[in-house]
Amino acid sequence: MGTDLHGRIAVVTGASRGIGLAVVRALAADGAFVIAGARKFGPELDEVIAAGRVRCVTTDLTDPAAPAELVAAAGERIDILVNNVGGAPPRTAGFLAVTDEQWQTTLELNLLAAVRTTRAVLPAMLATGGGSIVTIGSVNASLPEPLVVDYSAAKAAVTAFTKAVSKEYGPQGIRANIVSPGPVATDLWLAADGVAATVGRTTGSTPEEVAAGASAAMVTGRFSTPEEVAALVLTLARDLGGNITGAEFRIDGGYVPTW
Repeated sequence: MGTDLHGRIAVVTGASRGIGLAVVRALAADGAFVIAGARKFGPELDEVIAAGRVRCVTTDLTDPAAPAELVAAAGERIDILVNNVGGAPPRTAGFLAVTDEQWQTTLELNLLAAVRTTRAVLPAMLATGGGSIVTIGSVNASLPEPLVVDYSAAKAAVTAFTKAVSKEYGPQGIRANIVSPGPVATDLWLAADGVAATVGRTTGSTPEEVAAGASAAMVTGRFSTPEEVAALVLTLARDLGGNITGAEFRIDGGYVPTW
């Protein structure tokens, strides 16, 4: 176990699987105590819970009251917030088939949950004179795709919101940054109801063929792992990142061209 974050209190949303699960493990391994929020939990965190490094809070962050309740479970001090909760249901029938209800659901989960949770942690961070907020964005914020039109728009808003927060609260010692992954080897992409399977059913391809096509679009030829994303989050949470704020960091295997 590391000690860089010893004594720090962290809140992580969407913490039960994928990137969120990896972030919780990384923060706990570095010495932080983590309040992990998710709709439901499996046994994946049992070891760190038993070690006294994690407390799980079952919550639905699309409920407007839930973010404040999650933050209240952390107590009076919060040093780190990781806004991770989100989802990207593929819209295979196209833009005209995306309903207002679907737009609202996507905005609640991907944007407003982060807005509300950030709003809830700021008083505690201001009281202690600082903190680090890391929000999980997406390359789709700057590389929008019709297949995830509502998700792309929500993540673009998340990026703008996070940068605005960084400007307002930077003078008070609070840093706010965005980590924007490309395709990551998580259930969002690879589960039975994930992007690869859903697109495959529409195009007549296998999920493996869809995933292979996405991998081929990356310079590295593979998806990022949740642990690689978590390592970047950890860097931004640590004091060594003390003058990094208002920044967006892509981890996408070269998916977004640099020319």
